[in-house]
This record gives sequence, C-alpha cells and structure tokens, in this order.
Amino acid sequence: MSNRKLDWRRKSVYATGDFTVNTALASLSMIYASYFLIEVAALRPALAAMVPFVGRVVDAVTDPLMGRISDRTRWAGGRRRPYFLIGALPFGVSFALLWANPPDVSQFERFLYFTATYCVLSVAITILSVPYLALQPEMAEDYDDRTSLNTYRNAASVLGVAAAIAIRPLAETFGGGTSGFASAGIVMGVVVTVPWVAVHAVSFERPEFQSRAAELGWREGLEVVLRHATFRRLIGLYLTGRIGLDIVTTMIVIYMTHWLARSEDFELVMLLFLGSSVFSLPLWLYIARRFEKSAAYVFGTVWWAMSLLLLGIAQPDWPRWTSLVYGPLMGIGFAAVDLMPWSMVGDVIDEDDLSCGERREGLYNGLFTFLRKLGGAVAVSIVLLTLDLSGFRKDGSQSDEVMTTIRALTSVVPFVFVAVSGWLALGYPLTRTRHGRVLAEIRERDEGRWPTA
Repeated sequence: MSNRKLDWRRKSVYATGDFTVNTALASLSMIYASYFLIEVAALRPALAAMVPFVGRVVDAVTDPLMGRISDRTRWAGGRRRPYFLIGALPFGVSFALLWANPPDVSQFERFLYFTATYCVLSVAITILSVPYLALQPEMAEDYDDRTSLNTYRNAASVLGVAAAIAIRPLAETFGGGTSGFASAGIVMGVVVTVPWVAVHAVSFERPEFQSRAAELGWREGLEVVLRHATFRRLIGLYLTGRIGLDIVTTMIVIYMTHWLARSEDFELVMLLFLGSSVFSLPLWLYIARRFEKSAAYVFGTVWWAMSLLLLGIAQPDWPRWTSLVYGPLMGIGFAAVDLMPWSMVGDVIDEDDLSCGERREGLYNGLFTFLRKLGGAVAVSIVLLTLDLSGFRKDGSQSDEVMTTIRALTSVVPFVFVAVSGWLALGYPLTRTRHGRVLAEIRERDEGRWPTA
C-alpha cells in the first residue's frame, strides 16, 4: 500500500489540474461558441454551433479509448501520471490557437480552421483529463476522503471558470477585437500548461493497482461497464444535471446582453456566482458526510432548480441589484450538482472491482469525461441552432420571439433537466454503508480469505 499522505497541500496542488481543464471547458461553453465565434469571428450561429459538435464527435471515441489505454499502461512512471507531461504542451498550444481568427478567409474556411483546432484541443484534454480523473479513487480510497478530494477539485474548477470569464476582459486590455483575443489566448495557453508539471510531481499511484493486469479489451470492458446498474443510474443523474448546467452557462452571456441589456455586468454576476459556489463547498461537504452524497446532490438540485426559475421572471427594468443577487443564489446549488457525481464514481469503480476483480478507473472516468463533454456540446449546439432558427442576429434589436427563446433557454429548459437529475438521485443504492461492505469484501478477497471454488 502507498504511504503517501493525502494532506491539504497535496490536494490543493493536485486540484490545479482541474483548474486548467475547466478553464478550457468553461471558456468553450460560456465564451467561445456563444460570444467569440459569433461576435468576434463573425460566424453565423448555425456554423458556430457545429464547431463544438464536431469536436465532441471526436471525443466519442477518444475519451473511453484513452481510459482503457491508461488502464492497460504499464510504464515505470505509472499508468496515469506520464500522460500529464505528454499532453500538457499540445493542450496549451491548441488552446491558444483556438482564439486566433484567420484573416481574409470565407465563412466555410474559418469554420474549418476553428473546427480542426477544436478537435486537436479536445484530444489534448482527453490525454490529460482521463488519466487525471482516474487517479482520484486510487489516491483517495475512503468514501468521505473522495468527497474531500473532490471538494478541492471543485474549488479549483470554479477558479477555472473565473479564469475563463477573464478572457474577455483580458482581450480588451490587449486592444480588443481579433488581435486582443489572439493575445489573450497566448497568455491563457501558458496558464493552462504550466500547472501540469506540479500535478505530476504531487500525484501518486498505488503499486498494488498497477500490478493487476487489465485483461479485457476496450470493447469488452466497455460492455461490462455499461451493464453496471449503479453506473447507469449515476450516468443518468450526472448527464441530465450536466446538460442543465451547460445550457445555463451557454445562455447567460446572451441573456445578460440581449434580455437584461446589462452586458457590462456579466463578469461581476459570474464572479458572485463563483464566489458563492466556493464558499458553499464546506456546507455541501458537511451534508455529504452527515447524510449521503446522493442526499447532498438532491438538496443541491432543488436549490439550483428554484433559482433558475428566478431568471425566467426577471425584467430589464428591475433594479440592478436584483441581477447581482441571482449569481450567489444559483452558485450555492451549482456547487453541489457539480461536486457530488465525481465523488460518487470512485465508489462505483470499487463495486465493479468486487464484481469483476479488475481495476477500470480509466474506462469509467473516460466515459464520464466523454459524457460531460458530449452533454455540453450537444446542449450548446441545440441552443445556438434554436437561436438561429428563432431569428437571432448579432447586430440590431431582437424580435419578441427571440427574446422569449432567450428567456426559455436560460431558465425553463435547464430547470427541467436539473429537476429530472434530482429525481434520478432519489434512492441511489451505493450508500456509505454499502461501500464500506464493498471495501471489506475486496480486502478479504485480496488477502486470500475467500474459499476457492
């Protein structure tokens, strides 16, 4: 067994990996497709919607495949950690190139450039994030320790969202427009690359996990994972919650700009939103330890869903302070919905280990990462296509139909997804008591105390 101490220092540095990935993912969902491609690069919303969609089609293969590759890797440096150094530079370079708008080309040529760069970035994120997430249940084996480690990760991911929000102001400091965003992309490319050296240094793997062979191939392993009933339940609640979150993050800048006519308040509202998310994390950690992870998740979906409805009734002539209140209210529920599923997946992997005798952290987390990105991409694509069909245009005033569409997509639609997610979490079977029995039976099996058939 590894005797590495998983203290707050190690957790904090390890969490910076999620800061970098979430900086990229949040900027793609909040700023890139809905603002940069339409407002700066001047792509039609329909073409802008196709950029992330094509990129996520690539992820349909690479995420689970990368998970299985890392499961079967047997390098001297470990199964997961070497990929942090392999993927860091391509990640930073492709992220920087994503914000460089090619001059004097047609709409279709510009679309091809952004799509190709997006696909390269998606693969680089996969190389980093899947092994990174697969390390969590290995570094933290205890039911509550996993929630603690994921709390650090969640705080870092929220800071990543803040970094993503900063891209627009950073571009303005460089003069704005296409050149400003290109310069901001270079700066942020460096920011998301450097932390991976530190993540590699503080992370660790357990030798007893690496010594166990991964016998099933990628396809056979995928079939076994998808037959896992608890995992299918977790996928359902996670995917519906993630789609709800991604719809809101895509729409909020459009909502602030065109419905409330307060585009200048976007960054402030989001900072208040993120600040409340971070400060509420200890509360959700306490609830998860006092009750169950699934109970904390249900409480979070209820809070988040109720706050979403407030966006639907807000009016442009309301006092400015009302829009500043929405951010903190939503952030509290968001924190629980974003935190708990990633803590729960490690417990599912232990249950799978007991059933099959093989560690498949990479494959499980590869599927989870794929679903996270696929859900976001599909949501962004549908949202932007709906806006395009409703008659949304970059310049000029919007029609009543467009305004109604903006409000519904920001409030009612994500409310439905989040409500379904909370309903699926009710009665989640893998409780703290059940997980304790799973770990005890795994220890008995590995110590040879089970009778042989």
